[in-house]
Amino acid sequence: MLQFRRFVVAASMLVFSVPAFAGKLSIVIDDFGYRPQTENQVISMPAAVTVAVLPNAPHAREMATKAHNAGHEVLIHLPMAPLSKQPLEKDTLRPDMSSAEIERIISDAVSKVPYATGLNNHMGSAMTSSLFGMQKVMQVLGHYDLYFLDSMTIGNSQAMRAASGTGVKVIKRKVFLDDTQNENDIRYQFNRAVDLARRSGSAIAIGHPHPTTVRVLQQMLYNLPADITLVRAGSLLNEPQTDNSTPGKASPPAQPPRNPFRGVKLCKAPHKPEPVYTSRFFTVVKDSISESTLVKYFTNEWQGWGKKHP
Repeated sequence: MLQFRRFVVAASMLVFSVPAFAGKLSIVIDDFGYRPQTENQVISMPAAVTVAVLPNAPHAREMATKAHNAGHEVLIHLPMAPLSKQPLEKDTLRPDMSSAEIERIISDAVSKVPYATGLNNHMGSAMTSSLFGMQKVMQVLGHYDLYFLDSMTIGNSQAMRAASGTGVKVIKRKVFLDDTQNENDIRYQFNRAVDLARRSGSAIAIGHPHPTTVRVLQQMLYNLPADITLVRAGSLLNEPQTDNSTPGKASPPAQPPRNPFRGVKLCKAPHKPEPVYTSRFFTVVKDSISESTLVKYFTNEWQGWGKKHP
């Protein structure tokens, strides 16, 4: 009897020493294929780190193959049209493209990024907020058995809505790690992702192979809290996902539009905009009203009535 009690006590201690609820954290590193030196440092990280490769990058096939051989999950990081006006990379998906053109671009990307299990968007606030455009994307992804990781560059992404009925699974990014290149900021975002994984059960954080990001990850991935497990993005396909989108309405980008990794700069106004004074505002409004079709109609009717009834 005494031995049985000791066994129960020991078993209880063992149970309570293991976290009752482990959060799953996925780290995805985008923009692979341009900087092999820093990308090789990412590949040397734990195999659970997922990498996303730009299909038209000069080292796309090489880095996808190296990452796969090192045990990493590989995604296609496909350029999609943003709402902002800026130069687009080759084969950027746009909402007005035909299904055949989207099929051609995705097929070409699959051939350039071997071992890919899924696809996520590079930029894409205009494309992912288009239900019709994303429906065409999801139909193609279904043919290739690829899932879609929504980078959530816009809050009203239609990806989940578009995937309905196609069999394509969609998961969402929760945190961008490196919108700035300050290590303290990146560390803060990493800890935020850990906290979200702990509270929600899982979280996906996206970063880039910048030297500062690599340094922070080298420090923090090997010192994760005991209740956090590092996992591949693809292992979260069955995690609950919430679709908060509104059909037909595009909300402002969830994050600032993301430039291609090669550093295309956003266009900036060369001068400060001139102030609009109140008097000018009301003048413009008065002119707009006086020139409207409705006002002209009633003016003509009134003048006609005056001629008939002097």
